[in-house]
Amino acid sequence: MELILKEDVQNLGFKDEIVSVKNGYGRNFLIPKGVAVMATVSARKVLAENLKQKAFKEKSIVDEAKARAEKIQLLTIKLASKVGSGDKLFGSISNADLASAISLKGEELDKKFITLPGKIIKRLGKYEATIRLHREVSFDLSFEIVPEAKAK
Repeated sequence: MELILKEDVQNLGFKDEIVSVKNGYGRNFLIPKGVAVMATVSARKVLAENLKQKAFKEKSIVDEAKARAEKIQLLTIKLASKVGSGDKLFGSISNADLASAISLKGEELDKKFITLPGKIIKRLGKYEATIRLHREVSFDLSFEIVPEAKAK
């Protein structure tokens, strides 16, 4: 089933995007909540016209997102975490933890824009998260999970 999103939906897409979802998810959740509409021929034409009008405005938004992406890519992120035996963490690192670490470095970022490999991380090491600031602007950010310094 193809739907046109009326607002951003985490792990699915951004506003005014045409997405394919399973029938039940579309009919029972997205459409009744008012988050999406059916992608009929007439709805697609309306969407195309709206997107054409937004194109000029969109260019400045995309440029701003690209500038933000460059600033975030320059950051060196090291997350300290308590470690058990070997390299296993006590607990886990999620996209919220990474978002707060980026925010501490001066770039505000919502966790919904960050996708981690496997959703959560439970071991020390170097990882790459995908950050999507706009439908046209996404990039990979390298970060490292290090053991927390022990107090003496």
